[in-house]
Amino acid sequence: MKTEIGCYYFPNYHTGDSRNAITHGKNWSEWEPVRNAIPRFPGHRQPRIPLWGETDEKDPQAMAQKIDAAAAAGIGVFIFDWYYYNDGPFLESALEKGFLNAPNRSKLKFCNMWANHDWYDIHPAPPVERNLLYPGKVTRETFEKIAEIHIQRYFSTPEYFTIDNAPYFSIYELTQLAASFGSMAETRRALADFKTAAKAAGFPDIHLNAIIWGEPILPGESTPQDAAEFAVDLGFDSVASYVWAHHFYKNQAQNPYENMRNAYFNFWDKTVKNCPVEYFPNVTVGWDTAARTMPDQPCSCTGAYPYGPVIVGNTPEEFAKSLQMVKEKYAQIAPKHPFISINSWNEWTEGSYLEPDTEYKSAYLDAIAREFPENVH
Repeated sequence: MKTEIGCYYFPNYHTGDSRNAITHGKNWSEWEPVRNAIPRFPGHRQPRIPLWGETDEKDPQAMAQKIDAAAAAGIGVFIFDWYYYNDGPFLESALEKGFLNAPNRSKLKFCNMWANHDWYDIHPAPPVERNLLYPGKVTRETFEKIAEIHIQRYFSTPEYFTIDNAPYFSIYELTQLAASFGSMAETRRALADFKTAAKAAGFPDIHLNAIIWGEPILPGESTPQDAAEFAVDLGFDSVASYVWAHHFYKNQAQNPYENMRNAYFNFWDKTVKNCPVEYFPNVTVGWDTAARTMPDQPCSCTGAYPYGPVIVGNTPEEFAKSLQMVKEKYAQIAPKHPFISINSWNEWTEGSYLEPDTEYKSAYLDAIAREFPENVH
């Protein structure tokens, strides 16, 4: 059985988003902080320059270029960071206007990870006092809208990714999820109702996936300190990681990529040891959030996000080694549903992207194709 490769996709690289227009101006996209980034230490790889130029992902032809490149590398799924707050959607154009209208969309599957985190104005971020724009905590009514949108619109799309024919739906932040409903019991009930509604609509089930890191716990409740156990108690079918940086953060300006990889493997070992549901492993390209800092402000790369540490040495060769290591370890586990995620397709302002730049060209994509030749199509 081949291993499916999913790639997280951060959809902030298009103009005309109504929320961004209010905050940054009509023609703003996240290419602006990418373009304005400056090196913070000798040898710092900033700014990063996209080989394809500053593509507008809401353009179906621009998205078609991305789909072709992903499929040619062996990537089978785009996992869209999907935003929806109490007052409605955000950053939906990459999926709605770009991917779903791309002439070659059938080459890839897609699915959504509800990015239910607080959204701060960090493009770029001041050193202190960040402005909270959209709280991640939502009402039960909003969650029901999210469920309805997926059941009625996305899950029935032929390209939507499934596991055992059950649409895959991931949730980024467990603490915000539980805080939205106020108790473990109410959170379990909301997720169970989501599944029940999907079954009533003709789907066999929903495959609920939780992104895990840290030690989530609700104030005043006796809940598990282990993130995977927390997810299982809430009724999730699997757990996964979004990025290796969630498992490694050292307050020194430059950190070797190998150290981040070692920390991730330690986390993986600890997680699968007692986890009663599947854990889907992750491979991360890199980590460098300097593009989200203010160019006119000092940055020691030892502070809080995004003024924090930079991963160095994450060359295409080291990335290829990571793919090989994860592939070999995963094969030993003999997973029921082989699925690996990569961070990410286009996290340019976090220094973790597969899209070609002017320095390494398509070398990261080429590494995936070499390690997973059976996936290339």
